[in-house]
Amino acid sequence: METTIRRDTAAGSFSQTEINWDKLDKTKFYVVGAGIFTGLTVGLYPISVVKTRMQVATKDSTEKSAYAVIRGLLKAEGVPGLYRGFGTVITGAVPARIIFLTALETTKVAAFKMVEPFKLSDPTKAAIANGLAGMTASLFSQGVFVPIDVISQRLMVQGYSGHASYNGGLDVARKVLKQDGIRGLYRGFGLSVMTYSPSSAVWWASYGSSQRVIWSLLGHGTDSTGSLPTQGTIVLVQGAGGIVAGAAASCITTPLDTIKTRLQVMGHEKRPTARQVIKTLIADDGWTGFYRGIGPRFFSMSAWGTSMILAYEYLKRICAQDS
Repeated sequence: METTIRRDTAAGSFSQTEINWDKLDKTKFYVVGAGIFTGLTVGLYPISVVKTRMQVATKDSTEKSAYAVIRGLLKAEGVPGLYRGFGTVITGAVPARIIFLTALETTKVAAFKMVEPFKLSDPTKAAIANGLAGMTASLFSQGVFVPIDVISQRLMVQGYSGHASYNGGLDVARKVLKQDGIRGLYRGFGLSVMTYSPSSAVWWASYGSSQRVIWSLLGHGTDSTGSLPTQGTIVLVQGAGGIVAGAAASCITTPLDTIKTRLQVMGHEKRPTARQVIKTLIADDGWTGFYRGIGPRFFSMSAWGTSMILAYEYLKRICAQDS
């Protein structure tokens, strides 16, 4: 998703591989992008279901490993069990992604202009600008993402470890609104912001800076006058950047994500506070409890991030307007 400002005065081969936000056909970008990202969600959604179940498992649960969760779901419900809450996520994903991507790209342009006067290395500039853009985009999109999270995660864990059962996403929304009002759909909003905004900032900062480091090592820095890298090389570098970003973000933010998930799936009668969730996690598993689901979360963030970034860069290439 590397859409940094192309410096017209720079002769570097790396800078020539970038596509500016103002050079995109926005209508085509949003329409085609909705289809591409829906396809990615279909492929990667089961990982989120497994991660969520692992995070809410109690100390008495028999399904604590990713393998056990998958086996249990397939045995009880077959493949549909891996797609609990999928309809809700897809419904909310389109407007949320439009908000996120628009905020991301416009903020990134402004952030690069802001850091341009400072005598910083190119990876450092990229880390600052991308990090600010990622955090801002996450803040703007949480208003849509959080209610979708609350509903979809309750569907993911229904009937598991004593959690209630529902008749679809609308039933979840109706019951949450009846019990807690609109605030119920925003349970864990503060923690979501604390989780996803830093996670987005770390992800985009890591992606932007690691890409530039890799390009520099390959001899395609911004000051290089060599030939343009091949499309295959560009894809490999972008994929490597996505893996680095996923690893960094998952390691830093998994504890907050675990707490947030537990808060969002608890019913009205339990209504734990964040402090109570923390105490329960420590009592059950010690400090390692905060890293429940770290494997699926790391795999999810790396797989989703890498797939998304490659798809997004491809999307921008086919939506670029002719100069």
